[in-house]
Amino acid sequence: METNNVLTPEMVRIHPGSATRDQAMQEATDLLVAAGAVTPAYFEAMQDRERTVSTFMGNGLAIPHGTNDAKDAVLGSALTFVRYDGGVDWDGQQATFVVGIAGKGGEHLEILSQIAILFSDDSEVERLRAAPTPEQLFSIVVEAGAA
Repeated sequence: METNNVLTPEMVRIHPGSATRDQAMQEATDLLVAAGAVTPAYFEAMQDRERTVSTFMGNGLAIPHGTNDAKDAVLGSALTFVRYDGGVDWDGQQATFVVGIAGKGGEHLEILSQIAILFSDDSEVERLRAAPTPEQLFSIVVEAGAA
């Protein structure tokens, strides 16, 4: 799958500590805003989504994203990929990876599918956990076709 710059190296971060769910969602929103993909109002759309259904997917992965009503806050497609080595308490579940996503049209659906495939492979998740730098984390995600 071609990257189409949906995920760029600047959108990948590694934090040694932990964060709250809201802090992780705010960071995802801030990165998406910096990429020009969403307006700051997207954070509230992420909150609305969490009130409806948790975006924790299992295997240490959460994929916060806005509701369908948030179309006005979405300007383009982008992906953020943040690893919190101290974890994020996601409604009682432990998330290590928070993948923020915004999509115009259906572009993000293919990305979500590739991320799900990547995280269904325990050896790939271990590689993601072990990557020492954001650049190497980015390379693994791109190599897996998930960006």
